[in-house]
Amino acid sequence: MKKLGLATAVLLAMTGAHAYQFEVQGQSEYVDTTANDKNFTGDVAGTYYLKNVDTTKGPLAEAAFLNQASSVSLGYSYQQYDQGNVNYHIGTYGVKGEAYVPTPYLPVYASATYNHTDVDGKNNFSKDDNGDRYALEVGAMLLPNFLMTVGYTSVANQFALDNFGIISNGIYSAVNQTAAIQDDQDAVTARAKYVGPIDGTNMAIGFEAAGAFGQENQYGLKTDLYLTPKLSVGAAFIGNDGVADIKGNDLGEFRQAWGGNVNYFITPALAVGASYMKADVKKSSYDTQTIGLNAKFRF
Repeated sequence: MKKLGLATAVLLAMTGAHAYQFEVQGQSEYVDTTANDKNFTGDVAGTYYLKNVDTTKGPLAEAAFLNQASSVSLGYSYQQYDQGNVNYHIGTYGVKGEAYVPTPYLPVYASATYNHTDVDGKNNFSKDDNGDRYALEVGAMLLPNFLMTVGYTSVANQFALDNFGIISNGIYSAVNQTAAIQDDQDAVTARAKYVGPIDGTNMAIGFEAAGAFGQENQYGLKTDLYLTPKLSVGAAFIGNDGVADIKGNDLGEFRQAWGGNVNYFITPALAVGASYMKADVKKSSYDTQTIGLNAKFRF
């Protein structure tokens, strides 16, 4: 009977259940740089929501945000990077908690994140390393479905990555951010996010603007057009004032990256997607392209 109940729950999730409490997502990115075209990543994350998430309020991709659903997440990310004498295998694991708290005035938001990165050097030139990263964020829903936050990020090791940033925005954005923070080790962050319907249609629009302000600054904007609750297309921009190498040395480079994505929910519980990012590095010929595939399952 237990097996039958589990099978029934999975079948309902696959065919049209309108609420979920767990989400599992995974992605992989192919990373093509000027120096090497054989690098890749693999990422997975699981999220538990403290109560059922209603998927009927708008775009399926933003159901948790539209429900102001508090949650706890665990994630792991793996990267393999080879470039001449540089050969690293990098693993990052993290935990994150998000809370939406109703008040008599405005819904209040808070999040806390911890990540640990292990850098496994594969030759004498590529040394082992490891580091921790902590982040806090607080904010409020100033208008319906419009969130604004400020935060603090501590990167005790220059190459400690944000696992959940990789899941949300890709490996280029995550590595670029820690490079921009550089030797300050601390950064102030700010973020604004909105999702809302387009009047008179079945469509919706969403945007998210974010910045991290350390020794150098990273800033980004991404926007999504939800053609239907199931299908979306989006674009993203990332820029910064300067970056450092893996040892924290200022390279005097300015980077800009543009990208796009498409995501489709085959059912309310199963989604697939693809992404592309192209980065141009000023004062250097070291450019980067990433191509990603992702999937998520809800139950």
